[in-house]
Amino acid sequence: MIASDLRSGVERLGDMIAEAKTIVPFTGAGISTECGIPDFRSPGGIWTRNRPIPFEEFVASQEARDESWRRRFAMEATFAAAKPGRGHRALASLYRAGKIPAIITQNIDNLHQASGFASDHVIELHGNTTYARCIGCGQTYQLDWVKRRFDEAGAAPDCTVCDEPVKTATISFGQSMPEDEMQRATELSQHCDLFIAIGSSLVVWPAAGFPMMAKDSGARLVIINREPTEQDDIADLVIRHDIGETLGPFVGN
Repeated sequence: MIASDLRSGVERLGDMIAEAKTIVPFTGAGISTECGIPDFRSPGGIWTRNRPIPFEEFVASQEARDESWRRRFAMEATFAAAKPGRGHRALASLYRAGKIPAIITQNIDNLHQASGFASDHVIELHGNTTYARCIGCGQTYQLDWVKRRFDEAGAAPDCTVCDEPVKTATISFGQSMPEDEMQRATELSQHCDLFIAIGSSLVVWPAAGFPMMAKDSGARLVIINREPTEQDDIADLVIRHDIGETLGPFVGN
């Protein structure tokens, strides 16, 4: 069912939240745009200005690694200034109330943790851009360490432990999805009674399979996204309105 207007959609969503015992949210870039973080795919998004750098190219080319880090440093002020929006705060409120055991996200901005979710309860399918990791041994690094090394040498640094490249702790095109996170997301999707997909175009697989998995396992499915998705037809409720306005009434509940 597509909500005819925002008010009726919010009322129906409220009823579904009240009736649910276990809610699993699944969030995409749309929940963070009101926080000042641009998305990747829509007109004017990051990928319309910069071609994504595939993982294989990052590994093979020092030039690609340098460009990847230049892009990340250029975005640092944006990520550093971002604070959780109404959508993040509403979900955190439901988490504190015991309705949400954990959250699945495609986002890399750390805003769910900042809103009050324990780090262990944020399932990051595409990683996290607020720190770095060696692609060889997994050693973690703070971004300020990477920046100092980059500025000193004029090039992206390698790991001090194994000499493999250091990369933001994100999942790039061509890079394997994190097994533990995929398994946890699968289990959450299969054992909830309300699954809410928020701000995701639902076109990036395998992540886009989780709403369908939840629905197939007996959960109600809600999709909150400004644009239509390919899964709207199977959803119990579709709200095509601003995410902050839609979830704002649930902040503090």
